[in-house]
Amino acid sequence: MNEFKVQAIFNDSYSKEIQILMPKGSMMQEHSAPAPIIVQVLKGEIDFIIDNKANNLKEFDCIRVKANIAHSLIAKDNSIIRLSLFKNDTFSRVCSVKIKQ
Repeated sequence: MNEFKVQAIFNDSYSKEIQILMPKGSMMQEHSAPAPIIVQVLKGEIDFIIDNKANNLKEFDCIRVKANIAHSLIAKDNSIIRLSLFKNDTFSRVCSVKIKQ
């Protein structure tokens, strides 16, 4: 895996599910969501940073984040992430987060 990629998995009447591929060393810079989110690592390992505190997440670990909480992600290994959004959040918002590779 050598490039960052975001793709929609499905969109139903309750939520939106997104898959994020993060190569080792890449970073989603600090951002927030307008509604609560759930992030689950399906493969790999990331540091999920809130208030300058790293929450290390490995395969199958997940974290729920309240609305409007600033956070960033750093891939410690090539990682596949499942992002669950509330219906009122947008795929385009996720795609607009600045990435460092």
